[in-house]
Amino acid sequence: MGRIPIRHLSPQQPEGLWPAKAWAGEVVPFAATIFREGHDQLGARLVLTSPAGTESRHSLAPGAPGTDRWGASVLLDGIGMWTWRIEAFSDDWATWLHNAEIKVPAGIDVELMFAQGAVLVKKAGKAKVFTDAARAFLDTSLSPAARLRVAEDPRLVTALAANPVESLTTTSPTIELRVERPRAGVGSWYEFFPRSEGSKQLKDGSWVSGTFRTAAKRLPAVAEMGFDVLYMPPIHPIGRSFRKGPNNTLVAGPNDPGSPWAIGAAEGGHDAIHPDLGTEKDFVYFLGQAKKNGLEVALDLALQCSPDHPWVTEHPEWFTTLPDGSIAYAENPPKKYQDIYPLNFDNDPEGIRQEILRVVEHWIRLGVSIFRVDNPHTKPVQFWEWLFGEVEQRHPGTVFLAEAFTKPAMMQSLAAIGFQQSYTYFTWRNTKVELEEYLFEVSRETSAVFRPNFFVNTPDILTEYLQFGGQPAYKVRAAIAATGSPSWGVYAGYELFENVARPGAEENIDNEKFEYKKRDWAEADKAGTTLAPYLRQLNVIRSQHPALRQLRNLDVHWSDDDSILVYTKYLAPQFTGTGTSDGIIVVANVDPHSVRETTVHLDPTRFGLEPGTSYQVTDLITGQVFTWGTDNYVRLDAFTEPVHILRIDYPKGS
Repeated sequence: MGRIPIRHLSPQQPEGLWPAKAWAGEVVPFAATIFREGHDQLGARLVLTSPAGTESRHSLAPGAPGTDRWGASVLLDGIGMWTWRIEAFSDDWATWLHNAEIKVPAGIDVELMFAQGAVLVKKAGKAKVFTDAARAFLDTSLSPAARLRVAEDPRLVTALAANPVESLTTTSPTIELRVERPRAGVGSWYEFFPRSEGSKQLKDGSWVSGTFRTAAKRLPAVAEMGFDVLYMPPIHPIGRSFRKGPNNTLVAGPNDPGSPWAIGAAEGGHDAIHPDLGTEKDFVYFLGQAKKNGLEVALDLALQCSPDHPWVTEHPEWFTTLPDGSIAYAENPPKKYQDIYPLNFDNDPEGIRQEILRVVEHWIRLGVSIFRVDNPHTKPVQFWEWLFGEVEQRHPGTVFLAEAFTKPAMMQSLAAIGFQQSYTYFTWRNTKVELEEYLFEVSRETSAVFRPNFFVNTPDILTEYLQFGGQPAYKVRAAIAATGSPSWGVYAGYELFENVARPGAEENIDNEKFEYKKRDWAEADKAGTTLAPYLRQLNVIRSQHPALRQLRNLDVHWSDDDSILVYTKYLAPQFTGTGTSDGIIVVANVDPHSVRETTVHLDPTRFGLEPGTSYQVTDLITGQVFTWGTDNYVRLDAFTEPVHILRIDYPKGS
């Protein structure tokens, strides 16, 4: 414990074993609990050292009274490892001023107080502003009130801010903070199966697979909706043994393509491309077309094998052999995945590590810089820690998204050891209370480590909310995902309101995992039966409002209705690049079956305004303009526009 206690520093990982995380352009709140004995005034500052070794100092301000929390927010822009520490000190000038403002008007120790004040300003430096102040404090020809007013001289206040008079300076431990490229924390993801894009069904019922060349024709439409990451399920050869048929049936017909996650066949394994999709040259072409459309491509990294994978014969030791001599297939009782063998990472761990690193580097060399990792929670956390360390050294800037729908301890640990982003419980948080709690958790409690990616649906997940909520549910979920998290995602078909579930399952009937799916995008656009314009609108709003591309700035507010969710995102003018604050108010009717009228209650201090202030807001969905204050009437019709996304219209320079 230092002379002045400095405790509970944030952001940092709980055990301090790995650095906390941020991305370039993120506004990071730094904070610590600072206190001392007695009544003397304290001061504190943040000392930041950039990856280039440049040191900067930022004053900390006290937080809510009685909490002893001090904090400052800083926009971090340099990629690499930063370090930071807190310096706390006895603020001798603030202590003197506090006492003088009480004692001098009361006639208590007047000359002694001014003598102490003169000593302190002389200690601050030899500049004229300090010597003039010292002389005035000791000038008994002036009234005590006039002498005390010298302490309020703006020139003196400014000079003392630059040359603080302090003692008992105490320094906290130094903490690491890794700042990664912006895509590590910010992105709008779109998922499609390349084999479906451009596929054709022949008269005999068989199908011709789409290819990378035909799938590339879909990229402009994806970009037009404002998405900037295109994610594809595995593109590798698919095994024939135990291949699953439509709707996960156990028997596949001769023309059924099988699940892309049953990786490996005679044509190759994890470093090969399914011949129906094309060649490596075609894949590189696809990557180039994505780049031309402003899209990064995320590739699926699914560390499992079909029984036909070359690894099964070349490295049988990498799997679990049962007493009867067979290899154990994947299970998640009562689910069985007979078409998939999981790797056993405790059998030849070094061999498996080196092979997977080779596979990852193969795709990186072709131009892939983002990987969506399938079921990482079924592999040892220690393995991921090793892999990310190797990849970061060799290929800095690579992004890994964890598809781990599992217990919090595992999800948080995967994030702690290096996953840049994570799938979340957002999919199953649908009520007002559930969403309030979860938005607060991911933006405040876990944001130093865990970066959420709010996917609204996946090939595996079609929630009851979407099944039975109709078009309003699709709007609500997209609006909350796009505004509640800097990263969000959509699986193809969402814009067509595909909401019919396979009986007994929480996934679409005629699931694309097991068959080709032909979607008539042009007809939907022509008929106006697509959500694509709304998705584009959401992504345009995100692109225009930097507050929505931050994670740690979300504040939950209040409403009188148990189905009206209210939250804000705010960015102070010094961080927006425009010199004007950026504030967004989201009011969502999370009951997709109703019209709701209620009053919402806002704390304007959370978005840069004084209590009681009236201000203008513009609905970025409808264009309507309102004058709002602390308490505001709203009416949200789920069947027309269930969500207000309101821009706070700050005066210029505010």
